[in-house]
Amino acid sequence: MPFTPHGKHLIAGDWVSGAAMFPSEPAHGPSHYFSVGTVDLVNRACEAAEEAFWTYGYTSREDRAAFLDAIADEMEARADQITEIGTQETGLPEARLQGERGRTTGQLRLFAEHIRKGDYLDRRHDEALPERQPLPRPDLRMIQRPIGPVAVFGASNFPLAFSTAGGDTAAALAAGCPVVVKGHSAHPGTGEIVAEAIHAAIAKTGMPAGVFSLIQGGNRQVGQALVQHPRIKAVGFTGSLGGGRALFDLCAQRPEPIPFFGELGSVNPMFLLPEAVANRGAEIGKGWAGSLTMGAGQFCTNPGIAVVETGAAGDAFVQAAADALREIGPQVMLTDGIAKAYRDGQDRFESRNSVRPIVSTTSEGREANPNLYETDAQSYLQDHALGEEVFGPLGLVIRVSGTDEMLTLAKGFEGQLSTTIHMDAGDAATAKKLLPVLERMAGRVLANGFSTGVEVVDSMVHGGPYPASTNFGATSVGTLSIRRFLRPVCFQNIPEGVMPKDLA
Repeated sequence: MPFTPHGKHLIAGDWVSGAAMFPSEPAHGPSHYFSVGTVDLVNRACEAAEEAFWTYGYTSREDRAAFLDAIADEMEARADQITEIGTQETGLPEARLQGERGRTTGQLRLFAEHIRKGDYLDRRHDEALPERQPLPRPDLRMIQRPIGPVAVFGASNFPLAFSTAGGDTAAALAAGCPVVVKGHSAHPGTGEIVAEAIHAAIAKTGMPAGVFSLIQGGNRQVGQALVQHPRIKAVGFTGSLGGGRALFDLCAQRPEPIPFFGELGSVNPMFLLPEAVANRGAEIGKGWAGSLTMGAGQFCTNPGIAVVETGAAGDAFVQAAADALREIGPQVMLTDGIAKAYRDGQDRFESRNSVRPIVSTTSEGREANPNLYETDAQSYLQDHALGEEVFGPLGLVIRVSGTDEMLTLAKGFEGQLSTTIHMDAGDAATAKKLLPVLERMAGRVLANGFSTGVEVVDSMVHGGPYPASTNFGATSVGTLSIRRFLRPVCFQNIPEGVMPKDLA
């Protein structure tokens, strides 16, 4: 049965409508109307989350794991409906939505299994030494504890994996923190049906109603009210540098500053070493074109820059990438606003004398055609705008005179989510020199691959130095992401019967 949204907010177990409405803007299919978020709804959701924390924050790990599993089950029960409205709203193909749903439910179940094991609690115990001289030592036990209600902003480019029940929400719930989600207006129907799944899981597992709320739409005032609400203790965000930085500043300016875990985008540069380019440059170029245009280039890990030496081998790499890009037709982008921003980014490259067009196309409406440009290392280092992310299928080749200039260029990059070395055996010595620079630059360093794939596993790091993210010590993907919403507490001489169950 097709899913028809009712357009309401979910506030602590109640579906609530508002006076003002906004229409969705689907890539295809019917438009629906949704209630506009308000500051009053933010207040209600945050107060309910605080009340729920006194129960949910002290539930057992098994109970929280069962809740996460139940959310995954309820999402799978709505699988076809989620795919249908998700494809309508975003223009993404069915296979992409199905894969993203699997990633989202798999992440929930992974986190459930992870907290069952208990290792994430980082429990430490220094036993009492009553006979120690000159002073006895008390019994000291440390454990990670949940911080309280968390605000999550839905992402435009991942309607499932980074939105209503996505990574930030799953991590916070796993930690024991209630969540208030501000849904993204690009896919409100998708957000609503996922919220229905969470609502059903709350009822099935007997969790407090205030453990989750979804506020649809709303202007900037609503987002500002959410991050500044005194009940909110941390914020998870995936989006633009400008929007994320504004919210980050608001979090820092609060009477009680709170952490803002913002993932703000990245150009994810690739460094192509000489032997790899000589042996298989055309193969790498073709692979890069496929990665660059996957999902219309709307991934935060899209490898937007390739650094390669001048010369015939580098030329062959560029030619192969260009030929492959010319074979790729227009793709639907997530929103009209994102499509316009892509065209603006292309105009920025076209306007610079230091940049040479290799594949230059025209994009109209909500569709994007791929583009490819080339510049040199000095021009890139002197023009900060060339390093700004263009969200879409646009690539920039930076030509260097040799590996020494490549190393100098690498040191000039800002923080990135990921970076890649393409190398063969004869490139090992150069790669070894380059690796410390790349390690300092990014949260994930790849060899001989493309960064668009991000595994949801224990060892993944999806974060990096600013401006890739606002907290270089955190990740928004993988089980380590749960630690963002915990804080260490030391218990000294607390009797066994009073001690938190996870320490006893």
